[in-house]
Amino acid sequence: MRLRTDGGAALWISLILPVLSGCALVVQASLLAQVLGRAIADHAPPAELVAPIGMIGLLVVFRGILGAMGEQAGSIAGARITTLLRSSLCSRMLAQRPEWTASRASGALNATIVDQVEALDPFFARFLPAMIQATLLPLAFAVVVLPVDWIAGLLLLITAPLIPLFMALAGWGAEAAKKTEAQAFARLSAHFADRLRGLLTLKLFGREDAETAAVHSASDALRERTMKVLRIAFLSSATLEFFAALGVAGVALYVGLSFLGMVDLRAGMLPLQAGLFCLLMAPEVYNPLRTLAAHYHDRAGAKAAAELILTEFATVDRSAAARTPQRRHTGPTLVLPLALRDVSLVLPDGSFILQNAWCDVPRGTHAALVGASGCGKSSLLNAIAGLRISGGEIALNGISIAELRAETIRSQVTLIGARPHLFEGTIADNIRLARREASDAEVLAAAQRAQVMAFASALPAGLDTRIGDGGLGLSGGEVQRIALARAYLLDTPVLLLDEPTAHLDRATEARVLDGLMEYAANRTLIVATHSTALTERMSHVMQLHDGHLYFTPRLAPALEAAS
Repeated sequence: MRLRTDGGAALWISLILPVLSGCALVVQASLLAQVLGRAIADHAPPAELVAPIGMIGLLVVFRGILGAMGEQAGSIAGARITTLLRSSLCSRMLAQRPEWTASRASGALNATIVDQVEALDPFFARFLPAMIQATLLPLAFAVVVLPVDWIAGLLLLITAPLIPLFMALAGWGAEAAKKTEAQAFARLSAHFADRLRGLLTLKLFGREDAETAAVHSASDALRERTMKVLRIAFLSSATLEFFAALGVAGVALYVGLSFLGMVDLRAGMLPLQAGLFCLLMAPEVYNPLRTLAAHYHDRAGAKAAAELILTEFATVDRSAAARTPQRRHTGPTLVLPLALRDVSLVLPDGSFILQNAWCDVPRGTHAALVGASGCGKSSLLNAIAGLRISGGEIALNGISIAELRAETIRSQVTLIGARPHLFEGTIADNIRLARREASDAEVLAAAQRAQVMAFASALPAGLDTRIGDGGLGLSGGEVQRIALARAYLLDTPVLLLDEPTAHLDRATEARVLDGLMEYAANRTLIVATHSTALTERMSHVMQLHDGHLYFTPRLAPALEAAS
């Protein structure tokens, strides 16, 4: 019901116009029967028939316009519904924590959001208008025929309902087959995407031929299921044509025998105009049902797609995705406290990288997160940013991050990893990725603070210089500085950095740290690092050692030397 509401006025127009066209058809058939009756039986001169013939022509044009407008409105409604649904699903997916996406095959998610959502378009654009026509027009046409000749009307009333009955029987099989086909398509998409991602590994281990054969086998299975759906669809169409031909033939036989005087079920002889009207209306009774049969498989496909969408997104928090995101903080920053309560981080093999950690990080704390390589510094930063599941509780401003929406966490916490990703485009575009609406002046200020201009100013186009995907054309230190400029543009109260100066020389590192400390003056800053120069700039040290976390104020240089 909500999706139908999303169709707006266009959907209502697509439903109403075919019904209006049906009403015009009755008038057109009546006029045509009168013209033929007067010309044949009454021998009316052509001059008397010009006006009704002109009216028939106008009705034909009018119905053509209504049909074109109805199809266009249906296409607009279907496109609008699928666009809004796809946007909603993407928003819901992005609102989930990374472990939700990581637990699903990317190919299956892609097939759900792109292909399965697209399968809903024909349902709203074609099947729904056809269903309204098939529900109203055949019975209305049969009722219109009844006063003209009750035998012909009764034949139409009896045969017309048989068609939807047998179509429904065939439709059950089509729906089951379509569901199997949709599942096979989703599996094939996931299989192909997974193999494409691991193409280099498969090549190195000589598995390319075996995987190619597996893809061919899965494609053949999908083809067989698709052909089964088509066979059932053709069976449904054949059923409709059989009963439609039977109904039209019955009316034609009755009218013909009545004119020959071999059937006399009326009080008087059947008039020519009445017989012609019945003959003209008989095929039209079944035309809406033919249209419905032509699009009946769209219903089966849409229902199967809807079930797959609901299955794939069954665990999505709809209420969280539906809420209005909080506005990004752009004024003076009020730094939020950070607290760790009995936090544990576990590897997939069950071993602990952090166990029962307790830590209160006061507002405005600048802490260096230190420890041996591989001890879990990056994992802890990811957990604080809500990107990794942890035991215990991590709280921002007294609220557990498990209770916060993903967009709320992103509005309060910025994480720059050790290997930030840059996209193909200009340097300015990659910085502006943090905040699309940022002005050129804001991008330039962030770039200057992160020392991006130290190398960008030497490039031919400056910040408008294009780079390749993954930062192709830049050094590791330059990529890290662009990522740091993104963080400055975000302007969040909590900043988490992972080795931000790992690829920099001492002089550049000092300038980058000057800008970082100026930016972080009123913010909570936690930096995972092996750099002594960076650690000396921090007010506290968070040390990870043997799965335990130690949080202490950093000693003054003289006391450190003495210790």
